[in-house]
Amino acid sequence: MLTSRKFLKRTRAGAVVKVVREHYLREDIPCGAAACRLCPPRPAGPGLGLEAQPSGAASGLCPGPHYLLPDTNLLLHQIDILEDPVIKNVIVLQTVLQEVRNRSAPVYKRIRDLIQNPEKHFYSFTNEHHRETYVEQERGESSNDRNDRAIRVAVKWYNEHLKKIEDEEKIQVIFLTNDKTNKEKALEEGITAYTCEEYVKSLIANPDLVDRLACVSDEGKEIESGKIIFPEHIPLSKLQQGIKSGIYLQGTYRASRDNYLEATVWVHGDAEENKEIIIQGLKNLNRAVHEDIVAVELLATDEWVAPSSVVLQDDGQNEDDIENEEEKEKILKTSVSKDMMRPTGKVVGIIKRNWRPFCGMLSKSQIKEARRHLFTPADRRIPRIRIETRQAATLEGQRIIVAIDGWPRNSRYPNGHFVKNLGSAGDKETETEVLLLEHDVPHQPFSQSVLSCLPTMPWSITEQDMKYREDLRHLHVCSVDPPGCTDIDDALHCRELENGSVEVGVHIADVSHFIRPGNALDEESAKRGTTVYLCEKRIDMVPELLSSNLCSLRSNVDRLAFSCIWEMNDKAEILKTRFTKSVINSKASLTYAEAQMRIDSATMNDDITISLRGLNKLAKILKKKRIDNGALTLSSPEVRFHMDSETHDPIDLQTKELKETNSMVEEFMLLANVSVAQKIYDEFPEFALLRKHPAPPPSNYDILVKAAKSQAIIPDLFLFFLSSFQNLEIKTDSAKALAESLDKAESPTFPYLNTLLRILTTRCMMQAVYFCSGMDNDFHHYGLASPIYTHFTSPIRRYADIIVHRLLAVAVGADSTYAELLDKHKLADTCKNLNYRHKMAQYAQRASVAFHTQLFFKSKGVVNEDAYVLFVRKNAVVVLIPKYGLEGTVFFEEKGKPTPRLDYNNEVPSLTVEDTTLCVFDKVKVNIMLDASNIQHQKIRMVLVEPKV
Repeated sequence: MLTSRKFLKRTRAGAVVKVVREHYLREDIPCGAAACRLCPPRPAGPGLGLEAQPSGAASGLCPGPHYLLPDTNLLLHQIDILEDPVIKNVIVLQTVLQEVRNRSAPVYKRIRDLIQNPEKHFYSFTNEHHRETYVEQERGESSNDRNDRAIRVAVKWYNEHLKKIEDEEKIQVIFLTNDKTNKEKALEEGITAYTCEEYVKSLIANPDLVDRLACVSDEGKEIESGKIIFPEHIPLSKLQQGIKSGIYLQGTYRASRDNYLEATVWVHGDAEENKEIIIQGLKNLNRAVHEDIVAVELLATDEWVAPSSVVLQDDGQNEDDIENEEEKEKILKTSVSKDMMRPTGKVVGIIKRNWRPFCGMLSKSQIKEARRHLFTPADRRIPRIRIETRQAATLEGQRIIVAIDGWPRNSRYPNGHFVKNLGSAGDKETETEVLLLEHDVPHQPFSQSVLSCLPTMPWSITEQDMKYREDLRHLHVCSVDPPGCTDIDDALHCRELENGSVEVGVHIADVSHFIRPGNALDEESAKRGTTVYLCEKRIDMVPELLSSNLCSLRSNVDRLAFSCIWEMNDKAEILKTRFTKSVINSKASLTYAEAQMRIDSATMNDDITISLRGLNKLAKILKKKRIDNGALTLSSPEVRFHMDSETHDPIDLQTKELKETNSMVEEFMLLANVSVAQKIYDEFPEFALLRKHPAPPPSNYDILVKAAKSQAIIPDLFLFFLSSFQNLEIKTDSAKALAESLDKAESPTFPYLNTLLRILTTRCMMQAVYFCSGMDNDFHHYGLASPIYTHFTSPIRRYADIIVHRLLAVAVGADSTYAELLDKHKLADTCKNLNYRHKMAQYAQRASVAFHTQLFFKSKGVVNEDAYVLFVRKNAVVVLIPKYGLEGTVFFEEKGKPTPRLDYNNEVPSLTVEDTTLCVFDKVKVNIMLDASNIQHQKIRMVLVEPKV
């Protein structure tokens, strides 16, 4: 033992504990070189060694065999270089790995993956515990200088150690650093050292690798060479003091999709005041990028603005034309009443960058043989990025990945570097890869360590499996799902009991039996959080052996389940509830249409059909009770594509038709979720994983209330409102009041009105979220009008349900608990990840629908359809086409024609284009076509046909 350090530490619970840290040095830590016989054998495992004869790219600077040893900053900034297949045999020191872990969790994870990759030959050397490479911090020496010295000591030791290996050709260790001082000291000490750029440029056979170098430079020097565009960012230490004293506000920066000169900052903390701050204008945006954590200074109230209703896209034609930007900023200013003004501010500093690799396309420079080009991200909220590349001609028309390196004050756009070519733009596989990457959907194949956790085949139910289970294989259980469903989570049964009551069972796949806490399969499932359903493919949360086979409740096979069983009377009142792990054998796997046909058939009276009729009857009663309690029935236009069997291109596009059986299944899933929520909360009041739906703030309903008002003030367009709807009012003071007012908004002469109102109401809602019961006291689910709720019914596709199954299993004595299950802080972290993954999955699904909609209209030419106005903007209207469930924007900005005028009558917006006035819910006719003029941002273009403007 070298040192022993003692100190006191306060725990989360407030207790003070004594901590003793002991530092041991060893002589038996292997160097990792395969040819070394001086060190003890390396532990077995993937990626745990350096090659005996290093393979990789030939270097002009180091023609002999060599290993690479990078310092911390090189690892942090040049990770894309290190991930390239050409770079192999890299020594990662413990000193470096610890620093990277403290400074960047994403880069740390990428390094760990490289170390585990057997093809890369990255080796993690524990230099801090090796007797010959550990160094003590000297008096007056900074931690950074001590770590730099420790890295140089390790490089020297490696070179001396490898010289002792009896081999014909000696292997050299090359030190890579971009730190000028560290490199100079290394050279003085006789160490061979290069910058990353020097080494990469020496790889004769791989000139394209230069493009992947991160552009890390001294910002101060760059400023001298060009005009300063942006204000200087305030240093982090001063920002933190300012936030503490209330001078600045900290929040998440969210760029606008529709206007590149506008953003909002959502302020962190509990204060409701100034929750959302508007930022307008290039200088006020001050180099913040979407999702950065920023510090904002509020402007004086006379400088506050209203959210802009103009749509502005960055054309990127002249990146240095700041005067043009200032002209555009003037367009943002709209004359509006004072009550529409919102708190407005400017970004004064960056607290945390949340940059990620971005997908998009290269906008090739018009200058011949230029190496600097602009990259246009697929996400319109991300600014264009300037990169240097020699491959511009090859990359034109390709989808590529680019990373941001920095954003100097003198540059209109951030600097970055090329990372990867994904494939041709417009190609179905490429575009699917882009939308998965852009929405951060984990979609890599399951690793060998994950697959090793699966049961061996053939699999069967054992006596041990039956120990805490009921045998329910005699029951007439069936599943009802969409066509083609292979991951069947749930099945149902209904039967009459001898006492006159009815027994209803919801049987859910027992996924937690196969996924045990803490193993690689559990960790991967937790990371993915949810299965993602795209138009043509499914990104599974769990491997296919489980999702489509062993956990799927297919018909005529024995399957493990977790059952929620109620005894009810004929009024659907619950008399008894019990939960049990079980074994079932489903008697039928039905689609919604097949189940509906059985219920409606006059001739079918088999056990499954009788069970379905009983379920349907009870479901109708349950639904009425929910709605009477104030549950909302909202609307969202969902579409279904019919694919060509050979090309897999969409050949038809229709809105989804819902049947009674959809509602039947939904009612019993909701009831099971409520019953389980109450049970796990009763047993674990501090550790239950629940789901809540917060009530929207009153301001969220503005668009809905104004839309309803618009019908009462335009009687010439909607004469029927004079009699029955002149006083049309949407009440929003409670979910029940809202539900009742939506139910009353019916008209035989405007049948689509109610659907439009429900679609708009959906837009007003808050996002439902998972939370830990011990970390919150508001459990209410607004949309379902339920005091408590969770997710129990889909464990194949939702990790939240797996946690709920584990809690329920412990509650009913069917399984044992474990530490993490009863740690509310860890559960809160799990909920945070699940909420993020669910949100990203929704966005990815919408992007997939949008892409396939484009493919559908690509071959259709111009299509003429009826539409309804949903929203009114300053220079456009957003319309909904009921036939396709499709939403799009109709712009009015033709040269030589009068500028559209946005008016507010009683706070209700209307847009006047020449002599035509358009309001919310107006019925119009539009031409629909695919606009492929911008290959990156192909879009559905809509043109107003009627009324004519």
